[in-house]
Order: sequence, then C-alpha cells, then structure tokens
Amino acid sequence: MGLLNNIKDHFKNAEFSVAPNKKVKTICKDFKEAFGCTLAIYKGKQLADGDLTLNQLNQKTSKDINTNANGEVKIKASMKVGDAEKLFNDMYGLTVQIKDPAGKVCVDNKLTIGQAARGE
Repeated sequence: MGLLNNIKDHFKNAEFSVAPNKKVKTICKDFKEAFGCTLAIYKGKQLADGDLTLNQLNQKTSKDINTNANGEVKIKASMKVGDAEKLFNDMYGLTVQIKDPAGKVCVDNKLTIGQAARGE
C-alpha cells in the first residue's frame, strides 16, 4: 500500500505556494488544507505571530526574509519534508517545521509530506 500511496502523491493536484503578502496564519491554514500536516513558521526560536504577513515579519526579525524572491515556494505531497523546509529557508530565509496533523511532533525529514500526512 505504501508504494501505491507514494505514486499517488506524485499525481496529487495539491500544490502549495507562498506569497509574501499572506499572513502567517493563512499560510499555515492553507498548508494544512493542502496536505493535512501542520506547518510551524518561526521568528528566531519562537513561533511567528500569525497576524503578521511575511513582509511584516521581515521587519521584526534579525534575519532577512527575502520577500522579493523571483520564484515561488511550490510544494507537492511527493516532496521530502527536509527538502520542503530547506526550500522555505532558501527562498524566504524562514525557519519552518512540518509537524504531524495534530501539530505535536516534528516529522522525520526523510519522509515525504504525503507519508507524513498518512502517519507512515
């Protein structure tokens, strides 16, 4: 069943993208709707204020967030968790953690997002 689910993840139409004018809580909500996993966005070592946009978060952090990046962060269920987290860091300078659907445990970076959502 795991192999079949992994193949399905490649063809799922769920794709997640991030815009710098979106609020943190909206990005996290959209991620949960797309993949069923929880996305945690951090400002330093603390969770970012959900009411701030990425642009506003940039003004409140010591680390620059590249909100003028030419590309978009696009994530699919077939992507490894570690690769997706690195993409957020590379594109926007954001530290993110992908957690289980309940938002309690960080998932293994070697799993795909689809596997994490299914609890594999």
